Amino acid sequence: MNPWYPWMLMANILITLPDDSKREIPAGSSGRELAESIGSGLAKAAIAVIIDGLITDLDTQINSDSAVSIVTPNTKEGREILRHSSAHVMAQAVFDLFPGAKYAIGPAIEDGFYYDFELPDDQRFTDEDLPRIEKRMKEIVKENQKFSRGECTIGEGIEKFSEQPFKLEIIEKVKLGANIEEDSVDFAGGDVISFYENKSKDGEVKYVDMCTGPHVPSTGYLKAFKLQRLAGAYWRGDDKRPMLQRIYGTAWEDKEALEQHLYMLEEAEKRDHRKIGHELDLFSSPNEIGMGLYLWHPRGAIIRKALEDFSREEHVKAGYEFAFTPHISKSELFEKSGHLGFYRENMYPGLESEGISYHLKPMNCPMHNLIFDAKTRSYRDLPIRIFELGTVYRFEKSGVMHGTARARGFTQDDSHIYCTKEQVVPQLTELLDFVLYMLRTLGFSEFEADLSTRPEKAIGEDGDWDLAINALRDALEGSGLKYEVAEGEGAFYGPKIDIHLKDAIGRRWQVSTLQVDFNQPERFELEYINDNNEKVRPIMIHRALFGSVERMFAMVTEHFAGNYPVWLAPVQVQILPVADRHNDYAYELGTKLKSLGVRTEVVAANIDSLGSRIRRGKTEKIPYILVVGDEDLTAKTVGVNKRGESDPKRGVNFDEFAQMIQRNIEQKSLEV
Repeated sequence: MNPWYPWMLMANILITLPDDSKREIPAGSSGRELAESIGSGLAKAAIAVIIDGLITDLDTQINSDSAVSIVTPNTKEGREILRHSSAHVMAQAVFDLFPGAKYAIGPAIEDGFYYDFELPDDQRFTDEDLPRIEKRMKEIVKENQKFSRGECTIGEGIEKFSEQPFKLEIIEKVKLGANIEEDSVDFAGGDVISFYENKSKDGEVKYVDMCTGPHVPSTGYLKAFKLQRLAGAYWRGDDKRPMLQRIYGTAWEDKEALEQHLYMLEEAEKRDHRKIGHELDLFSSPNEIGMGLYLWHPRGAIIRKALEDFSREEHVKAGYEFAFTPHISKSELFEKSGHLGFYRENMYPGLESEGISYHLKPMNCPMHNLIFDAKTRSYRDLPIRIFELGTVYRFEKSGVMHGTARARGFTQDDSHIYCTKEQVVPQLTELLDFVLYMLRTLGFSEFEADLSTRPEKAIGEDGDWDLAINALRDALEGSGLKYEVAEGEGAFYGPKIDIHLKDAIGRRWQVSTLQVDFNQPERFELEYINDNNEKVRPIMIHRALFGSVERMFAMVTEHFAGNYPVWLAPVQVQILPVADRHNDYAYELGTKLKSLGVRTEVVAANIDSLGSRIRRGKTEKIPYILVVGDEDLTAKTVGVNKRGESDPKRGVNFDEFAQMIQRNIEQKSLEV
């Protein structure tokens, strides 16, 4: 035996913690032991460990100097582990209750988890089964079964999962050298299969699943979860493969966090723009039109037009040049731009006329490039900022569409800025300020951003990439926005900023994108003449501020729960005469308000009782309901029912009211 062996076992290694503090521990210590050395509170909360960027089980040994962080349940990584572990416990509960069940995949997803199953003998889950499964899950949690990791060869894996055809298919794909990450399967890969067994206190295996982990140390760590709904899901997303049943659930670090999430879901359901759109008669998508394509009804069209007018007005003030481009183009344009090569699956099939192939445009940028290239450009002309409310068509998969927030036909408030290298930083800074101003005017106040940098496969010179990334970073730093760097997540043709906002109930929406592009100017051979009379490529910046008008409509609708600010409301004032003898006065006031640009509706006395008309107006979320009766005729006053207030104001001078609401609309006030 090596005489130094005992000493080697006791050698210390240096651990760097997230706060950059250092700690020495014996080589071979586990993440759990490190947590215990830091403090009993951390040790009690710990569920996993990150070693040099790799997240792994808490009992993993640390054998060399490393950067280490302890994962707790109330972190992004911790919640993902809770949800993944809950998916395994749910599958175990299904096995216990439905002998012979076949299971496919069960990952953690944003705010939750799911697992796909096939039941024997044509059985199907029903909603009544979810409480039974959840009850069995709680029993498994109470048993505090250990999550135990193991590895086996492919041959051993085939034997271990011999009764699970979906797992065997995954193993077979690995055997053939398939890329498991691209296959969206949670699995080790290579010639080694990793798996987890749920073991009772006496070591009996209760459940086994292929998985790379990590997992919580034992089922007892799962404190708060709930099964939510059933859905159908084709195996591999292929409608020619078996239709499985998917069970969705959510899991959190404690009951308070779970209850808060469930409350948010309840609020989200109330605020769903699809529900509000139907209730307020704003838009529809009849079968005759096609999925993801919308008809805008008159009241919805008013809101949409208000958003578009706001965008137009602000772009005029900011010095943009307007453009209009067709909805369809020869296919060769999209071959030149690269969309047919890189984006074909998201484009509608081509059309043919007179032997020429055409496509509906998926993006506006190729046509804007042609506008830039229509004449000789000088450096004195730059930056050139082209703006268009351009309608595009993208064949989104049916499973990802979500009302107007994710549609197949939509209108972008799209701009493309062509500038010199020296202009990139000031242009991006100005753009970011412009974006935030617009979003704040619409009522949003909390923003975050992602800065996506150069991927492994990219075009363009290193210096250009460095310039663009530094410019984007400088713009973010100057804005004061909180942001994260998404290393390697940029497009092959340039880095970008994605701006996210939080709505009234804390949900995160991705909206504006600022994208630096070296590729399109190269593909289209765009040039300008510099001050040395040389032809030079411009740098192109893409910017969709709203994302799309339809998406912004959805966000604004849900943010305000349909209680739109006055300037956006389809009907801003509704006037209700108490009796027939007050109708003429009501119409007179309505005419005056309309002449001031106030969207006004008069509902005559003979339509229904006053109480019914008031209730209907409140249901329609109208900001101001004016009631006029005998006293108002002589005093030239109105009774004002303000949305959100229970006590109406009587005898309000009409002219003063008219001035107030006109000012409210002109200032785009967020207050009623």
